[in-house]
Amino acid sequence: MKHETVCGLDIGTTKTCAVVAVDGPNGLEIVGVGEAPSLGMRKGVVVDLEQTIKSIEAATERAERMAGVHVSDVYVGITGDHIRSTNNRAVVATTSEDREVSAADVRRVIDASKIINLPADRQIIHALPRYFTVDGQEGVEDPVGMAGGRLEVDTHIITGGTTFITNVLKCVHRAGLEAAGLVFEPLASSHATLYSEEKQVGVVLLDIGGGTTDIAVYSLGSAIYTATIPVGGNILTNDISLGLKTSLAEAEEVKKQFGAGVAEDGEQSFTVRGLDGRTTKEVTTQQLRAIVVPRVLETLRMAKAKIIENVPRDLVLGEVVITGGGASLPGLTPIAEEVFGLPTRVGVPSAIGGLTDAVMQPQYATAIGLVLFGAAGETEAGEGGRRGGPSGAALFARIKHWFADLWN
Repeated sequence: MKHETVCGLDIGTTKTCAVVAVDGPNGLEIVGVGEAPSLGMRKGVVVDLEQTIKSIEAATERAERMAGVHVSDVYVGITGDHIRSTNNRAVVATTSEDREVSAADVRRVIDASKIINLPADRQIIHALPRYFTVDGQEGVEDPVGMAGGRLEVDTHIITGGTTFITNVLKCVHRAGLEAAGLVFEPLASSHATLYSEEKQVGVVLLDIGGGTTDIAVYSLGSAIYTATIPVGGNILTNDISLGLKTSLAEAEEVKKQFGAGVAEDGEQSFTVRGLDGRTTKEVTTQQLRAIVVPRVLETLRMAKAKIIENVPRDLVLGEVVITGGGASLPGLTPIAEEVFGLPTRVGVPSAIGGLTDAVMQPQYATAIGLVLFGAAGETEAGEGGRRGGPSGAALFARIKHWFADLWN
């Protein structure tokens, strides 16, 4: 295969998904998608090594078969309640005689911003430059070549628990793959679903998975706050199963079909099988609503509370974008609009070629975003909108160089 390949691996609580893209004539194109049930993950954390390895192997093998290529390196999504984020600032003096900011100065100031008080059991996953300041002039996106003697950077730093990260990487390695990079999942999802205009104006991205809900808040083009809450769509399935006294499989089907129980043409009734699989009973959308809506409200309010606590109150946010498997819940968008008081849309991946209707679904946003994030390089990492990053051989030649700078 003459084309270079990039592979994203989203090891979720419900499913593991691998996406393979090649560098085609018009930029990146998806050529393979594979998924398998995740049985070894809980709330973004490995609880069974062997089961997780099997899921990774199965998903990757299916993607390879569809793509007709062999994958050895993958960009791995990471999430979980162990993720923390902070913003830090650093300053260095420029070193060239002509007082011109060089790429080396930029690397030095970003490295300086990574010096934070970090416990021994935590490590930096990302250090994303938000903006630079040159001799007091704020808001500079790319300072290289500018005249100045003092270079400052504001950096968004994302850290994770070393134990949790090591276990994920161990599974990837034992599945016969090498991790080309670790990406916090909502950053990947935002790469696939958000417009650059939205990131400028201010947007909240909620990536609702099976076991976790990831949050990323963007303003002026870059991430200013990221977090994870350990609640996802699976808890809704459990609630429906308990409330309607039916199996988890039946509850999952009810969730997918009727969602929050908001019927467009008034109240509806539907049949649900009992726990024994033989008896049935009639249930109304009103009964379903009484089970689902309180849990949805609780999850959204938890996310909102995190944002209010950590994002400056004077920051203007334009809208909320919901993605991940949980975004497919019928009736979710109006509830989110009510909670946040902002226009809300479902984020589907569309920033890359080769997408079929089957893959243009919110549950694939993270895996597709991992491919985009992996290919875009350091300069696009904190700002990418709807574009596939640079194309051609230069794109892949750069991956090895920026990786050391972007991830520790």
